[in-house]
Amino acid sequence: MTDQPISNEVALRIALAARVLSDVSVRDLIAALQTQLDNDITEASLGTLTVTQLKRSFGNIYDVDEGEWEGEDADNQDIAAFKEAVRVLWGEQTACEHPLPIEPDQGDMPNSIRIAVASNTGEQLDGHFGSCHRYLIYQLSADDLKLIDVRSALEADLSDNKNQFRVNLIRDCPVLYVASIGGPAAAKVIQANIYPMKVESGGAIREILADLQRAITTSPPPWLAKILGIGVEKRVKNYQAVG
Repeated sequence: MTDQPISNEVALRIALAARVLSDVSVRDLIAALQTQLDNDITEASLGTLTVTQLKRSFGNIYDVDEGEWEGEDADNQDIAAFKEAVRVLWGEQTACEHPLPIEPDQGDMPNSIRIAVASNTGEQLDGHFGSCHRYLIYQLSADDLKLIDVRSALEADLSDNKNQFRVNLIRDCPVLYVASIGGPAAAKVIQANIYPMKVESGGAIREILADLQRAITTSPPPWLAKILGIGVEKRVKNYQAVG
């Protein structure tokens, strides 16, 4: 494990760099960076990383500047991928991911619930519970919606119990939206009193949550009414379930 939590910016860089290195998992990349950076993975330390160091951490030593290769052969495409990954880790190529409009929770949204969303890209519901890069945390009421936090899930890959790590990360959220989730993971989520909502088609999360807001306004299903603290006598029995 790293000595301190990975920041959202660092988590984004690592996730994007892992995509560039198609044969390298996020877990392997984090482990490699830990080795090279002495467990100090920060924006500042990533800015000192070289292509040679990154390749050496994977057992491939290539001096880009001098053109000397020790060990396995590498083709130009391989070297290009490592160069691009390092630029991403430096922060030079993350501008395509626009900053998300985070509004820290001020406790000023009455009759609201907190929702976690498995996401890899922007404000999209496009993540599997056990492999998404992060969880978007929203505070939602019938007429208001705020993105209050973005929580990196990259460190889960270094945990002995990945699913439990992820559950602990969103334990304060009574509702979880995912594009997919496995049976064992769903069981852990439910045991933590978190209600999982699977939307296989994914999509823009604000549009999906708008459906939930309409349900709150008109006729919330029993599970949602319970979370909102609506008494049984006030619940509408014949409701239209959220798709």
